Amino acid sequence: MNLKQIEAFVKIANNNSFSRTAKELYLTQPTVSAYITNLEEELGVQLFARTTKAVELTEDGRRIYLYAREMVELAYTIQNMFRTDRREEPEKQMVISASTLPAQYLLPRILAEYSRRYPQSRFRVMESDSEGVIADISEHKADVGFVGTAIPRANCEYMPFFEDELVLVTPNQEAYRQRKEAAGPLDWIQEETFVLREDGSGTRREAMAHLKELGVEESRLRIVANFANSDAVLMGVREGIGISVLSRLAAQESIRRGDVLDFRLSEKGSFRRIYMVTSQIRPPSEAVQRLVALVKKLYGSPDS
Repeated sequence: MNLKQIEAFVKIANNNSFSRTAKELYLTQPTVSAYITNLEEELGVQLFARTTKAVELTEDGRRIYLYAREMVELAYTIQNMFRTDRREEPEKQMVISASTLPAQYLLPRILAEYSRRYPQSRFRVMESDSEGVIADISEHKADVGFVGTAIPRANCEYMPFFEDELVLVTPNQEAYRQRKEAAGPLDWIQEETFVLREDGSGTRREAMAHLKELGVEESRLRIVANFANSDAVLMGVREGIGISVLSRLAAQESIRRGDVLDFRLSEKGSFRRIYMVTSQIRPPSEAVQRLVALVKKLYGSPDS
């Protein structure tokens, strides 16, 4: 393993392209390909999934990306310490792992504002469920994470920055419209069929915790379908497959259009927090520090 191979690996991961990387390194494409082939043979893993349309990191490639990037950045720093003509810093890319809700409804605004302040910034955003995001931070696969629930991990630090209400959503049908007008207790939901997010979802984890506070145990629910994202859940509810508990942030447009009806889980509402996740054992990079500061400025604290 040598630094040229590592630099080529990092640049291909950033560019999603062998040809563009070859041009940036002033090398031929076969030379760059040989660097990666030799590196893969030495490590005994495949680092990139190559198709005619795209080049993407494999799971093994993701596992080593941050380490490889840090190696390249450190090498440039050392070289510049002893040069009068400073070399240009390597292109830095922030790797962000986010669960579905923050990825779709909060992260676009955050990254747009970050890009306005730091125009040269580049991001790779990986979408997963909350358990997957926390694993990415714990296993050094991402610089920073965004999740909808805090799952204890010894080396993860959580910063709450946004508060979101969980609401019961039902089809917009006469029976449910009558229940909404009656504004009575929600004891009837135990007789309903449910459409929910998948097991690793922060929304599902928080929803089950709030239903338990109402005396509704998950084991007693008739769950007929699990979906990977809130849009699919809302479609299932709209079509009458069942009812669900979802983030108001995710459901607000469907509620506004009248596709579904919303019920508060309690008189004052049931709320959960959205968190930024960073590693406790690795000092945050300057880019991550800037992102944390920006999120605090945009959203403040849920307690404030």
